[in-house]
Amino acid sequence: MIFSSLTFLYAFLPVTAALYFIWNNRTWRNGVLLLASLVFYAWGEPRFIALLLLATAEAYFGGLLLEKKRSRAVLAVTVALLVGNLAVFKYLNFFCDNLKPLLPALGNLPRLALPIGISFYTFQILSYVIDLYRGKVAVQRSFFSLLLYVSFFPQLIAGPIVRYETVETEIRTRRETVSDAAAGLRRFIRGLAKKVLIANSVAVVAETIYAGNPAIYGTGAYWLAALAYTFQIYFDFSGYSDMAIGLGRIFGFHFLENFNFPYVSRSVTEFWRRWHISLSTWFRDYVYIPLGGNRVSRAKWIRNILVVWALTGFWHGAQWNFLLWGLYYAALLLLEKLALGKLLEKLPGAVRWGYTFLLVTLGWVLFDRTDFPALAETLRTLFVYRPTDWVGVVGTSSALLAALPMMVPAILFSFPVLEKPIARLRERTGGILVLDGVCIVLLVMCIACLISSVYNPFIYFRF
Repeated sequence: MIFSSLTFLYAFLPVTAALYFIWNNRTWRNGVLLLASLVFYAWGEPRFIALLLLATAEAYFGGLLLEKKRSRAVLAVTVALLVGNLAVFKYLNFFCDNLKPLLPALGNLPRLALPIGISFYTFQILSYVIDLYRGKVAVQRSFFSLLLYVSFFPQLIAGPIVRYETVETEIRTRRETVSDAAAGLRRFIRGLAKKVLIANSVAVVAETIYAGNPAIYGTGAYWLAALAYTFQIYFDFSGYSDMAIGLGRIFGFHFLENFNFPYVSRSVTEFWRRWHISLSTWFRDYVYIPLGGNRVSRAKWIRNILVVWALTGFWHGAQWNFLLWGLYYAALLLLEKLALGKLLEKLPGAVRWGYTFLLVTLGWVLFDRTDFPALAETLRTLFVYRPTDWVGVVGTSSALLAALPMMVPAILFSFPVLEKPIARLRERTGGILVLDGVCIVLLVMCIACLISSVYNPFIYFRF
């Protein structure tokens, strides 16, 4: 089940909210959320509920042992079990495929399906176990409360990666208010509009061009496709995060922000402070700093950067292009920190922004094109000029022609152009009513699009 589906909007969310607010008892309300979350996850993949329960049980019993004795051995075993789940289900097929020429017997092993959301909920569970060992959180003695933290449906499938310390108190005691629920609903609709109205539209531009003949589309159209995917992945993923944060707020949970207008960045370093914040800070706190961070020799610091970004790339998927993408950013960050930092500070802001946006756009090409021959062809077309038959481009697809105008709001709304006007409007008498009216219009537009659209999963569902 996905947030941008009529089933979710017309059935799952209203029924869950109604059952939740009927009760005035925290235990019963948590029970409703837990049951709803398990139904949500099981809707598409019921067999993987067992793996979710197993991972939670590993953390639960590991946590109880850590409470009795803060042992590195217990921590190591618990982390190994959790990472082992992820390694088997996400990476075993990849390693078998790559080692098959050396060990042909690996080709006879059964293919394992990737459990949806496993990367996200595994990292959430790891944060609980590690923070418990560090003494930052208290042990959760209720298995069902821990399972609610792991499986809570707003952030279960594609984040943000919510740390246990963020919601530790709210699981036990939280206060739902009408104003919080209204703000959460507005945030949810904002995210839904990002996904349905913008991301799905600009996706047509990228997909149509990449699926076509490079001889017709040429260099100009391929740059247009790269730009379209750059905006698609932002509005798709930040839209999901907005919906997750909004849904959490409806039920009294306050998740941290996951995006902060990353495309305004004036360096690659700044970009990664603004993009998928929950993941970048997770790797910083649980991998980079434990390795020594930047308080080590230069050689070890470079090693730390390479390790973190190789893992970041590989976390996104068991494909060589993701590893390449991670190392691409490792190289850029090292280049900025070792050579370009002071030079960038002296350049005009527009030049710094252009430098960053170009490199990020090229990074998304590496990320998107999972097949190496397709990636090589795309890069060749981008950098070895081929004329674009624009008449042929427009004539080959009416869907492409219809989608092109949505590139304008995609570009515009990737910048914080509405933040100040919305803030001023909130302060005026009747301003909230105006914003609510806009939300209603957006919701109607989204539903109209969903009625006539096909299945459109979020990009980060595959991770």
